[in-house]
Amino acid sequence: MNTATAGPRTIDALMNVLVSDPGRPRLTWYGDDGERVELSGAVLANWVNKTTNLLVEEFDAGAGRRILIDLVPHWRSAVWVLGALRCGATAVLAGPGGRTPDGHDPDVTITTRPAAHTGDVVAVALPALARRFDGDLPPGTIDAASAVMTYADTVGWAPATDPGEPAIVAPAATAPVQGVLFGDLFGWASGAEPRGRVLLDGRAPLVETLRSMLGAWSAGGSVVLTSAATATALAGDPARLTRLVAQEGVTVTPSGR
Repeated sequence: MNTATAGPRTIDALMNVLVSDPGRPRLTWYGDDGERVELSGAVLANWVNKTTNLLVEEFDAGAGRRILIDLVPHWRSAVWVLGALRCGATAVLAGPGGRTPDGHDPDVTITTRPAAHTGDVVAVALPALARRFDGDLPPGTIDAASAVMTYADTVGWAPATDPGEPAIVAPAATAPVQGVLFGDLFGWASGAEPRGRVLLDGRAPLVETLRSMLGAWSAGGSVVLTSAATATALAGDPARLTRLVAQEGVTVTPSGR
């Protein structure tokens, strides 16, 4: 089957794929210190919906608005990127030092280091059980850990996406700096194994992680994402890697791509 043709062509269609089998794991995260988080299709969609609502209601996010994602590959970064895409905004993936790759100021910044940014900022705590951001927040900064949960589980309204607008803009070292247009997004992310369970290495650039995630989900599959430290540990411990692959039912490993 040609998954590029048969798969979803819009973000709304992708979200429908994720909830078509609501209890099935779609994103499993292996973090540092043994942290494991599993998001079913329904739970992932719930997080994306809440995030979309926050972006729309707090920042008027939509086509032409730029959301800087200053986060490492993580299940939370996937949620924030999907939330930005869901409301038609451009997800700008941070370059070195958290800067935008094309030099243009963002409209909103999503980050783990709020003190390094100015303007409208959302501070993200990465630990799964975090109830607040661990540290001082600059005035006006939104604490995602507490704020996101106050928003509705369903999207009441979100701006339409524009096929001619950039969906993702990433550093030039890993993707064309002009970005991937909404109209090209799923062609860019196509080619995944149908219904595959894909293991992703958290040491890869965020843009490549997102590309693999979108491709896997578009093909009806799921992903297992490891933190950079966990990926390094697995690379040095083949037996542990073999156990993880078996336990999670992984069908595609990084070396098999």
